[in-house]
Amino acid sequence: QVQLVESGGGLVQAGGSLRLSCAASGRTFSSYTMGWFRQAPGKEREFVAAISWSGSITYYADSVKGRFTISRDNAKNTVSLQMNSLKPEDTAVYYCAASSKVVARRHWEYDYWGQGTQVTVSS
Repeated sequence: QVQLVESGGGLVQAGGSLRLSCAASGRTFSSYTMGWFRQAPGKEREFVAAISWSGSITYYADSVKGRFTISRDNAKNTVSLQMNSLKPEDTAVYYCAASSKVVARRHWEYDYWGQGTQVTVSS
C-alpha cells in the first residue's frame, strides 16, 4: 500500500504564493503520473495539474496555466505544486494523487490519494 501526505497548505492573501508538497511512503512506489486536484465547497473535484513520472510531460487546467507549476523529485518520491498569483477562487482542499497510467487527467484514473490540505486565499 502507498500513502500520500500533502503539506504546505494555509492561508494567504490574494496575489500571494504557496508551495504544496506531496510525499509518498509505505513501499517502493513507481507511477507514471502524479497529479493535483482540488475541491471547493459545493463543487466537484477538479483537475489542477499532472506530471509524468519522468517529468517529460505536464498538464495544467486552463484556470491555473501561467500561475501554477508542477514538479517532481523521483529520488525522494515527491511532487510539488508552486502556486503564484493566487486568487480567492483558488480556495479549496487540494489533493495529491498517483496514477499508474502514463496520461491521467481524470480523478477515476488515479489509484492513490492523499488526505488533502486546505488552501484559503483571502481577498
